[in-house]
Amino acid sequence: MFRVLRYLFVLCLAAVLVVLALANRPLVTLHALPQEAEEFLGFTYAVDLPLFVVIFGAMGAGLVIGLVWEWLRESRYRSAARGNARKAAKLDREVQKLRGASPETKDEVLALIEDRT
Repeated sequence: MFRVLRYLFVLCLAAVLVVLALANRPLVTLHALPQEAEEFLGFTYAVDLPLFVVIFGAMGAGLVIGLVWEWLRESRYRSAARGNARKAAKLDREVQKLRGASPETKDEVLALIEDRT
């Protein structure tokens, strides 16, 4: 059921993007710098692209920037999780080591409890 809904959503999204691209086919000129800065620096770079390429490129750049921002912001949580996982593994090894200890080294209280049962 969810697979069908997912495919339906992707199909609708693709249709919307195709319609958006077809509606925004005229060429636009993108300049690297504002006109005053280009004149001052003597550096001019401009490219003519269809408007939908500019729109999709801006959306893609926003997604990438957002993903990188979140990855950097959550690095402390990932670091804490790794530290907790190391600590848990160390404690698990210690528990396994103590469970495998010989009967001579058992705690006296534990030995008394085990003798009752």
